[in-house]
Amino acid sequence: MQDKKFEPSPRETWRITKNVVVIGLAFMMQFTAYCGASNLQSSINAEDGLGTASLAAVYAGLIFSNLFLPVFVIKWIGPKWAISLSFVTYMPWIASQMYPTFYTMIPAALILGLGGGPLWCSKCTYLAIVSEAYSQITKIPASALLTRFLGIFFMIFQLNQIWGNLISSLVITSGDNEAAVTLVNASLIPEICGANFLPSADSKEAIQHQPIEKIQMISGIYLACMACAALIVAVGVDSLKRYESVREKSGANVSGFALMAVTLRLLGEPHQIMIVLINIFVGYEQAFFGSDFTAAFVSCAVGTGSVGFVMLAFGVADALGCMLSGYLAKLTGRVPLVTIGAVVQSMLFITLLTWRPQANSLTVLYAVAVLWGLCDSIWMVQINAFSGCLFPGREEASFSNFRLWESVGYIIAYVISPHLRTSTKTYLMFGGMILGLALYYVVEYRQSREKKLKEEKVEKMQPVGHVNTAFQIAE
Repeated sequence: MQDKKFEPSPRETWRITKNVVVIGLAFMMQFTAYCGASNLQSSINAEDGLGTASLAAVYAGLIFSNLFLPVFVIKWIGPKWAISLSFVTYMPWIASQMYPTFYTMIPAALILGLGGGPLWCSKCTYLAIVSEAYSQITKIPASALLTRFLGIFFMIFQLNQIWGNLISSLVITSGDNEAAVTLVNASLIPEICGANFLPSADSKEAIQHQPIEKIQMISGIYLACMACAALIVAVGVDSLKRYESVREKSGANVSGFALMAVTLRLLGEPHQIMIVLINIFVGYEQAFFGSDFTAAFVSCAVGTGSVGFVMLAFGVADALGCMLSGYLAKLTGRVPLVTIGAVVQSMLFITLLTWRPQANSLTVLYAVAVLWGLCDSIWMVQINAFSGCLFPGREEASFSNFRLWESVGYIIAYVISPHLRTSTKTYLMFGGMILGLALYYVVEYRQSREKKLKEEKVEKMQPVGHVNTAFQIAE
C-alpha cells in the first residue's frame, strides 16, 4: 500500500511546475474552443436570440454549479479527474452548434454550466495543494507560490483568445465575406447597424448567414480541441494522492456547506451590498462586447468573418492590460486607475451612441476593441482585488460573491440582448457604471477612513515615552 506521507525531494519541484504548465495548456486548449464559439453566438445563431439565450443558460447553470457541486465532485473523484471530466461537459454545447435549435443548445448549455463550477474550483484546489507541497521543499511561503503558479497559469490561459478567434475567422473568411448581403445599398448600413441595431428585428436582414459547412468545420475543430484538453489532463497531470498529507494541512477539505454559509452571510454586509452593482457591471460589459458589439457593429457593418479578428485584438489588449494594471496600481493606487478606466469607458459608450459604422470602418472597430480590452483589464484586476481586500480572512467567500454577481451581469446582458436596441442597452450599461462607481467610491472612502481611525487609535494607546522615542529616532 502506498504511503500517504509526502517526502520532499529536489526533483519534486520540477514535477509540480510541469503539472502547473500542463494544466495551463489544457485550459488554453479548452477555452480556445469555448471562447471562440461563444464570441460568434450573437452572429451565427442570431435568429430568435438563440445564441444569447444559450449563453444565458450557461451562466444560470454556472451559478447553481458554483454553489452546490464543486465540493462533492472534488471529494468524489479528486481535482485531477474533476478537471478532465468537466472538460467533457463542455463538448455537447459545441456539438449542438452543428444542429442549432432551442431543444439542442439550451440543455447542452445547462450541462456546460453545471460542469463549470467543479472545473474552476478543481483548478484552484489543485494549485493550492501543490503550492503547499512546493513550500515544504523550498521553504518559500505557500501564498507567494500560489500567486506565482496562478501567474503562470493565466499567462498560458489568456492565449485562448488568440487561437480561438483566429480559427473561427480563418474558416469563415475562407470564402465570401460580404456583410449585410440582403441590403440593397451599402449606404443603408448606418441606418440599421450600430446604435440602432435591434437583434430580434434586424438580424435576418443585416447579418449574413454562414454556410452550415463552415459552422460544422469550426465545431469539429473545437470538439477536437476539447477532447485533446481532457486527454492532456488525464495523461499529463499527476494525481494529488502523492500529496495526501499536504492536502489535509492545506484546508482543502473544509466543508462546502461551511464555505457556502460564509458566502451567503457576506451578502448581508453593507460594503458587499454596495459593490454588487459594480460587480454586475463587470459581467454585463464583457457580455455586451462579446455579443451586442460584435453583432451590431462588426457582423452587421463589415462581416461575420471579422468578429474573430476584432475579438482577438480585444483579448490581446485585455491580457496586456491585466499585467500592466497590477504594476500601475502600485504607482498610482487603485482609485486613480479605476477613475481613468471610467473616463475611457465613458468615451467608448459615447462613441457607440453617436458614431455610425460604415462598411470600411474596421480600423475604428479595432481601436474600440483595444480600448475596451484595456478598460476591462482594470475592472477585472482592480475590482476583483478590492473584493479580496475588503473582507480579510474571508477572501474565498468574497471572490465567490464577485463571481456570483459577475455571472448575474452576464445573464442580464444575454437575456435582454435580443429585445432592446443597442443604444438602450448602452444607456443602461452607462448608468449602471456611474451608479456602481459612485457606491464603490463610498466604500473606498469608508475603508480609508476606518483604517485611519484605527491607526490613530493605536497611536493614542501607545505610552507617551514610546511616542517620544519614536520621534527621537525619526529625527
